[in-house]
Amino acid sequence: MTLREREVPMLVLQPSGFLKIGDADIEYRMIGPAPDTAPTIVMLHEGLGCVGLWGDFPDKIQAATGAGVFVYSRAGYGQSSPKPAPWPLNFMEIEALDMLPKILDAIGFRRGLLLGHSDGASIATIYAGGIQDHRVRGLILIAPHFFVEEFGQVSIRKTDADYKTGKLREKLARWHKDVDGAFSGWSDVWRDEKFRDWDISESLAYIRVPVQIVQGTDDQYGTTRHVEIAQEECYCPVDVAMIQGAAHSPHREAADITLTAIADFANRLLTFHGEGELGRAA
Repeated sequence: MTLREREVPMLVLQPSGFLKIGDADIEYRMIGPAPDTAPTIVMLHEGLGCVGLWGDFPDKIQAATGAGVFVYSRAGYGQSSPKPAPWPLNFMEIEALDMLPKILDAIGFRRGLLLGHSDGASIATIYAGGIQDHRVRGLILIAPHFFVEEFGQVSIRKTDADYKTGKLREKLARWHKDVDGAFSGWSDVWRDEKFRDWDISESLAYIRVPVQIVQGTDDQYGTTRHVEIAQEECYCPVDVAMIQGAAHSPHREAADITLTAIADFANRLLTFHGEGELGRAA
């Protein structure tokens, strides 16, 4: 599928607010220069994440690159419109090929990178492999998953048990206005027997921009087989940053090292396009 030019009304982005995408109100933050004045790094959160759960990492990315950083909560997460369970098994494909193009158009995205974590990394992969968007100049994939493996399923079952009997629900309720919808939507799909065949590794062969994979050596949701699959399937350059001692969220568990790796990769790409290391000139 190729990206068709669409006429989209220019939106003036505030530091935070909501986008109206179809029937959904999508929570967002915009840090740094607007998409019409500088490259933009669009950040796609994990399966239980949202705008707030990124913490100050988007601000650090902005300071280290000088690019604008746009962060949003998918429908069903954070303060965005609820998306009651059950979710379809192809919810990530829907997010990548239907919702993400509308969001990029709505913010006036002109050029930049997609940075995804976990489910967000999968969504970025599906988008770049399915839509040849000349505006996207690279992918940063933190703890991506391209297929389902039993190793990760064990951790998901533990997470489900913690939500039902432990303190996870209380922690997540601080960030999601429909916490049960967010958790059940994600967990029910990943634990569904029919989801065992989910595999997006074919998308990797259609990506035409450089890719960085950032993964903790102690990631409890995925093995290094995901890194190997990317190296085997991609025809584009694949940069790998293994973060020693980090688990599934290296941007929280080893924030400084992860930030340096991501900023170096992003700045190299932006420099190649004549826009790199804007932060040093600020």
